[in-house]
Amino acid sequence: MRSRRYRRTGILHDPEDENPMTGVANLFDIAMVFSVALLVALVMSHNIPELLNPTEDVTIVKNPGEKNMQIIEKKGQDIKVLNRTDEVGGGTGEALGTAYRLSDGRVVYVPENKSETS
Repeated sequence: MRSRRYRRTGILHDPEDENPMTGVANLFDIAMVFSVALLVALVMSHNIPELLNPTEDVTIVKNPGEKNMQIIEKKGQDIKVLNRTDEVGGGTGEALGTAYRLSDGRVVYVPENKSETS
């Protein structure tokens, strides 16, 4: 009987084709490939492909000058996020010289000569 049934259905009939989950089995893999492609497209649209390169160092300033400003530094594989605070740096020290900005935008540092000022 079994051989007769096989001959009747032919080679095209496979008992595994009756399982409705066979078509759904690879949906997770497809979703993962889609999410990675979406991530790469997002990085490329923001013109920061340096984030994908592990050898390149990148510094990004988000919301510069505002209260919620952040500085994101990537050095190799390490990523550090610095948030703005209202704390002011301070301490004691000595003046080392004067910096001047020229009309063409360059900055010139002139050190103080201790022997002349004393």
